[in-house]
Amino acid sequence: MTEFAPDAGFRKNRKLKAALLRHKAFSKEGLSERLFGLLFSGLVYPQIWEDPDLDMQAMEIAPHHRVVTIGSGGCNMLAYLSRSPASIDVVDLNPHHIALNRLKLAAFRHLPGRADLVRFLAMPGEPSNSKAFDRFLSANVDETTRAYWNGRKFGRRRVTVFDRNIYKTGLLGRFIGAAHLLARLHGVDLTEMTRSRSLREQRQFFDEKIAPLFEKPVVRWITSRKSSLFGLGIPPQQYDELASLAADHSIAPVLRHRLEKLACHFPMRDNYFAWQAFGRRYAPEGEGPLPTYLRPEHYETIRANVDRVSVHHASFTELLAAEPAASSDRYILLDAQDWMTDQQLNDLWSEITRTARDGARVIFRTAAEKSIVEGRLSPAIRDQWVYLEERSRALTALDRSAIYGGFHIYGKTA
Repeated sequence: MTEFAPDAGFRKNRKLKAALLRHKAFSKEGLSERLFGLLFSGLVYPQIWEDPDLDMQAMEIAPHHRVVTIGSGGCNMLAYLSRSPASIDVVDLNPHHIALNRLKLAAFRHLPGRADLVRFLAMPGEPSNSKAFDRFLSANVDETTRAYWNGRKFGRRRVTVFDRNIYKTGLLGRFIGAAHLLARLHGVDLTEMTRSRSLREQRQFFDEKIAPLFEKPVVRWITSRKSSLFGLGIPPQQYDELASLAADHSIAPVLRHRLEKLACHFPMRDNYFAWQAFGRRYAPEGEGPLPTYLRPEHYETIRANVDRVSVHHASFTELLAAEPAASSDRYILLDAQDWMTDQQLNDLWSEITRTARDGARVIFRTAAEKSIVEGRLSPAIRDQWVYLEERSRALTALDRSAIYGGFHIYGKTA
């Protein structure tokens, strides 16, 4: 378990700086990168925005598999435990995500039952949650994680965010809140979407209420600026990838298309990502979906497997460099490669290739539709992997989070 500095900001987070910074500090691009870094150095994703059911279809996890994944909000590594892999190594450059991942693992292990777990991690407005931390969790997490959640922000202990609604916090939570406010100023209450009872009603609400917002001058002005979308966790490099999809290099039509997929392609009763986007919470149990890791049928299996997870404050490449050859089977990169230079990509895939067992798979997302690695990896590395393009395209269409342009699967050749 790799230690982390609980309150290290961007200036002191050498690992995050190494991943993000490409340009000189006082260039336009450099200033943009550093602004994003400052925002990204706090809590970004209380909930991960990659669909774990899609991941598990693509990976076909078996009991002997060793999995390596980026942590983000921690929901997906817990979902993977429902398939009982041999081990999961979680990496993240953000110390806030590290603390959240470790707390979620402790909650599974030490809260008395599933009802307590769901109340702690999924239900807003539960003032007993911080007391549950004190009674059941505080003594069962490492000292650094305990110090993080007992630390104070604006006079309140951090853990009291679970008394309110953690999903309204973090960079993404605040961005969604700002989007709701902007819609309200134009007479649209986005929470009405959660009252839709059919795909037809969802489509009607989108066409009549949401789609016209993208034609508003203030919305077009906001979406034309890279910094305004940092709240989605979109760094400057990803903004450029998204803009490349539109003929006029405007990101507004791309965002409209992605939001349309989120709003209209999946029933609200099956899509907890849509509940977070439009309701800023999960549905009350019995009225809508919970994330995969909180479903009742997975509780006992995940709880029994939490000791198989190790959480590291490290980059993917850094962790793999310390691992022996032919030691891992499944690699989940989220969208991290969209940030990377060619050198960083080749360094990463060199370590993946070295540590990959026969039959290994790599999955990742991209802001744009095409795979980010094609034409950028050295032939010596690329020739050892096969792109499962047709399967990737089919699963992209099933991605309930709808935020990404592409989902990609690569398999290790024999």
